[in-house]
Amino acid sequence: MDVFEAIKTRKSIRAYSPMPVPNELLLKIAEAAQLAPSAGNIQPWHFIFVTDQDKRKILSKSIYAGFLAGSPVVVVGCGNQKVSPRWYVVDTTIALEHIVLAAASEGLGTCWVGSFEEDKVKQLLKIPEDYRVVALLAMGYPQEKFDLTGKVAHLIFKRKRIDQIVSYDEFGKQLVA
Repeated sequence: MDVFEAIKTRKSIRAYSPMPVPNELLLKIAEAAQLAPSAGNIQPWHFIFVTDQDKRKILSKSIYAGFLAGSPVVVVGCGNQKVSPRWYVVDTTIALEHIVLAAASEGLGTCWVGSFEEDKVKQLLKIPEDYRVVALLAMGYPQEKFDLTGKVAHLIFKRKRIDQIVSYDEFGKQLVA
């Protein structure tokens, strides 16, 4: 699948098959993160691929994160604030999106999770003090499940038109093809 197809077809998945993701595939997806750009090529990120059932259950205890217990992998994206104080969040987020798109191209589903208690995550996963937890990603093979909440949300909150999100030369000036 090409990258634009991955972008167009990916969606937030909150129900996963219990089938584990093979380690070879996790390594391939990790390579996508490794290839991400970063300010000054500092690469201030570190990713923890959590497959341990007990740890995933603990990570799922935050509000809106309950489905993490059922995802075969939780990717914890960390950024080193000491080596890149201004850019660790942006750089780590870029690399996380590389993971999302690589996963989509391999038939895996993902879902961004911003609902977590950083201190608890850092303690659970023994994350060093210099690193901040930027985001979590649920990842695994999607399970077919009717998602009424997701369907309603997509009916209410439709994608904005290009002319609503893009300007030319200054804010509000329309970009014409």
